[in-house]
Amino acid sequence: MVSAIILDGYIDEPTCLGVPPYISPYPRYIAGAIWTFDPNALITYYTIDQVRTNHTLLESFNTVDVLIVIAGMAVPGRYLCGYPVSPGELYRFLGPIKNPLKILCGPAARFGFGMSGGKKTQYINPDTKIFDVFITGDPEIVITNLLNKENHLQDIDVSKKRKNASDIASFAANGAQIIKQHPFFPDHLIAEIETYRGCPRSIIGGCSFCSEPLKGAPDYRSQKDIHLEIKTLYSSGLKHIRLGNQPCIFSYKAHDAAKKPVPRPNPTELLRLFKGIRTVAPDLKTIHIDNANPGVLSTYPEECRKIIDIIITYHTSGDVAALGIESADPYVIEENNLKVSSEHALDAIRLLNEVGRKRGNNGMPELLPGINLLFGLKGETKKTFQYNYDFLKRIQTEQLLIRRINIRQVIPIPGTPMESISTKLVKKHHVDFQRFKRRIQTEIQRPLLQQIVPQGTLLTDVIAEKQVGNLTFGRQMGSYPLLVGIIGKHELEKPYTVKVFEYGFRSITAHRYPVYINYASRDILEALPGIGKKRASHILLNRPFNTKEEFITSFDDVTSAEKILPYISFERYH
Repeated sequence: MVSAIILDGYIDEPTCLGVPPYISPYPRYIAGAIWTFDPNALITYYTIDQVRTNHTLLESFNTVDVLIVIAGMAVPGRYLCGYPVSPGELYRFLGPIKNPLKILCGPAARFGFGMSGGKKTQYINPDTKIFDVFITGDPEIVITNLLNKENHLQDIDVSKKRKNASDIASFAANGAQIIKQHPFFPDHLIAEIETYRGCPRSIIGGCSFCSEPLKGAPDYRSQKDIHLEIKTLYSSGLKHIRLGNQPCIFSYKAHDAAKKPVPRPNPTELLRLFKGIRTVAPDLKTIHIDNANPGVLSTYPEECRKIIDIIITYHTSGDVAALGIESADPYVIEENNLKVSSEHALDAIRLLNEVGRKRGNNGMPELLPGINLLFGLKGETKKTFQYNYDFLKRIQTEQLLIRRINIRQVIPIPGTPMESISTKLVKKHHVDFQRFKRRIQTEIQRPLLQQIVPQGTLLTDVIAEKQVGNLTFGRQMGSYPLLVGIIGKHELEKPYTVKVFEYGFRSITAHRYPVYINYASRDILEALPGIGKKRASHILLNRPFNTKEEFITSFDDVTSAEKILPYISFERYH
């Protein structure tokens, strides 16, 4: 009987996210491969954060046959409740571990660790013997071969990949139950679902910085296999999924995807996909998407409009289509073979706004675009920053909504054209980049937040994740959720309804709704609009209040009292 530990060090790739609250397909496919080989195998799953907070877990690592570590960032971002493992941590944690066969897989094994934008990747030195095997192919395929060969490494091709999507069908379903061991299961875990691998633009080389074209032309998973995986996850207790593990959801089973870099979308296939998900998992609390090619939306607006309608019919609100625009500089676009011109990018943004900006039942718009801007690319000059600024100002002038503007610096991934450029331009334009980010935060991002969630907007099911001072930070479940600072200290891992009243550059501040005026603490009272220390003291001395008239009458300023009425309740706290 096989015994194994899967250590999830988290991954962040161009088309896949596995940092909590997300769990990537990697651990599920790997567990499925082991259980397919040996249904009685003992598999234990840990996250790197569990090991960070409890080093005694490392004692169990020497008791198993195989230790499999999943790790690597290719597009690092900002994370609230987890951070990917670093090479230094692996040296420290795994150095003393001698007994099991130690395997590294994921982006770290293929490209190294991309620990920060604008810096080269870092590799684990094989001579340190921290790992016995570096899997550069598909872990589930290589591990299956390894088990069949009884761990004889000399007989194994570590670069072996699946022949096609059907190779993982049983692994995806058989490994679904591993999610039960994730510390965020069941209420706060999102499973990243793969719909296909590869990129239609690979036939023309793809974007200069992206590793996805290295996977070749699209290889689509069937709706049947995807539905079976989701059904199994749902039956195991999962409540949230994201169809994020693909370069463009609009290109799923698109016409002539292996022949055209911008294939014509197929709404019929998307309808089968989304309708089937609701059939096998009718009560999923979150169904979201991720990546979308703006060139596809601008080239085929009618087909994409139908797909947007399909998504909105079957998804949950607060969804985001992340558009890989990367740059508005025409020279950078040409030099890096990027997807779309700035004009066509605007067409895609307008289309998503036209259909998706209506407000959904959780308080957020149904489906908004997100924008990725990337700096340090070939051909970049100081003018590039002005091109990008002007592009964002046009969006603002047209009052188009953008849920998220992701501004980052390129990581020169080995094997991509950007490897030869390295980080020269990142270093050259470091000051310009920092100045640009600050300018966008103050002039663009904050006004956008005010449009997306106007003051007084109610947001439901905001999950409290972290306390910092007198704020409790939380987010709704889903793609690129808005960070909400809730006034006061509230119990973590609980959902709250909040009312928006203030804005940061990337986050908002809100009150828990309603504020039970007869029970609220001083700090919560002081944070109400127009209420400072003096009026908070007045409320504390004069409560309980039974009616709003009684409350207003007790105030020295009727206007101030009426201003906070929309936030408060006179009912008994519950």
